[in-house]
Parts: sequence; C-alpha cells; structure tokens
Amino acid sequence: WLVIAVGLVRAYLAKGSYHSLYYSIEKPLKFFQTGALLEVGIVPSSVVLTAFQVMSRVFLTWAVTHSVKEVQTEDSVLLFVVAWTITEIIRYSFYTFSLLNHLPYLIKWARYTLFIVLYPMGVSGELLTIYAALPFVRQSGLYSISLPNKYNFSFDYYTFLILVMISYIPIFPQLYCHMLRQRRKVLSHTEEHKKSE
Repeated sequence: WLVIAVGLVRAYLAKGSYHSLYYSIEKPLKFFQTGALLEVGIVPSSVVLTAFQVMSRVFLTWAVTHSVKEVQTEDSVLLFVVAWTITEIIRYSFYTFSLLNHLPYLIKWARYTLFIVLYPMGVSGELLTIYAALPFVRQSGLYSISLPNKYNFSFDYYTFLILVMISYIPIFPQLYCHMLRQRRKVLSHTEEHKKSE
C-alpha cells in the first residue's frame, strides 16, 4: 500500500493534477487488493466483517473499475483509492507494531480515529463510482444474461449494481457503529491504563 501511496504522489507531482491518477497505480492496486483475500481468517478481526470488506473492495476493483473502463477517469475512483491506501498503511502498521509488542500510541490512535473520516470518504467514492458505471453497464449489457437461453436463467448486471448500492444503506451504519464501539473500547482502555501508571 505504500507503493500505491508513492505512485499516487509521484504521478500527481509529474502531472500537476489529481485527475486520472488511477492509471499510475492500477496494477499494484489490483495486485494488493486481490491479495487481501489471503487475509480472511488470518487477521485478528471478525471473519465476517473482514470477508465482507475485502470482497466488496475486490468487487469494486475488478467488476466495476476494471470492467467499466469509462469510470477509470472519475474523481470518485481517486476518492476510494486514497481512503483505502491511508487506511491500509495505518492498519498494517498497527498489526506490525502489535506483533513486535511495541505499539506506539499514535498508530493505535490513528487506527481507531482516522476511520471516522476515511470510512465515509471510501464509501462515497465506491458508491459514486458504481453510480457512474450504471449508464455504461446498461448500454453495453455487461455481464448480463437475457432470456431465452438454454439455462432458462437471466441476470441483469445493471439491476445487480443498483442492489449493491442499496445494500450499503443497512450495512455501512452497522460497520461504522462497530468501529465506533471498538474505538471507545480500545482508546478508553488505553486512557485508563495511562492514568493507572
């Protein structure tokens, strides 16, 4: 993720614009985000929450941004890429220092505080990118299967993407509130520990 961050900064400095920076980090983004599938069940977070988050990001990376080339120039893509990148750099730093039994308070604080801004920022970028993809998906019939066919089965990817967007309504508040509860628990415990010292 640090590779992606450096790639974004270098591309921005070279172009002097934040538009269309996706192309400068497309390959490492696909590689590292897909590689995150290996995390499910390994990291010390809820398996269900980790699986949902990783799968939704892999879906957005491949089934939306990769598949609908027209959205790759959208600013919303940069919005979620920046949010994911900062989040992952902090998260992996947190895990690394925890494994070393030397976790600086600043990293713990960042892990349980910056999500307050980064999570809505990432979700906004994801939703705006899916929304931007809708006209192109409808026009091209991407991934859609229409009747009649030998399997007697139909699938409308355009409708599926709308359902994905709607699914954010019940799921995002639950995940966000879960993180807020975790923040209270972890940071209040740290404050109590500091006071007792």
